[in-house]
Amino acid sequence: METYQFTKEKNLEQFYEMISAKKRNGFVIVEHNEKLPYVVLSKEKKVLNHSFHLFLTCITFGFWSIVWLYLIVTLSQKKSILVAVDEDGNLFEDKCLSA
Repeated sequence: METYQFTKEKNLEQFYEMISAKKRNGFVIVEHNEKLPYVVLSKEKKVLNHSFHLFLTCITFGFWSIVWLYLIVTLSQKKSILVAVDEDGNLFEDKCLSA
């Protein structure tokens, strides 16, 4: 069986740089494939200190509730992404569906 080299060395360097940047931002590798260069990364949801945000909301007469709601929506979800190199050698990132 023959193997085909779809990616160039420059694209692989960008691929690994992107993975290391994502890992610095808190993502962990869930699945990795060297043959078809792709990686599935996941980031767990963060826990908010709701009593602290309630205190800030009371002190600012409710204005902090906008920030609090934004944090609830963005940080309380698990994030999974796919980073890969396609057949043309282009690097791409896509969101994965998580249960």
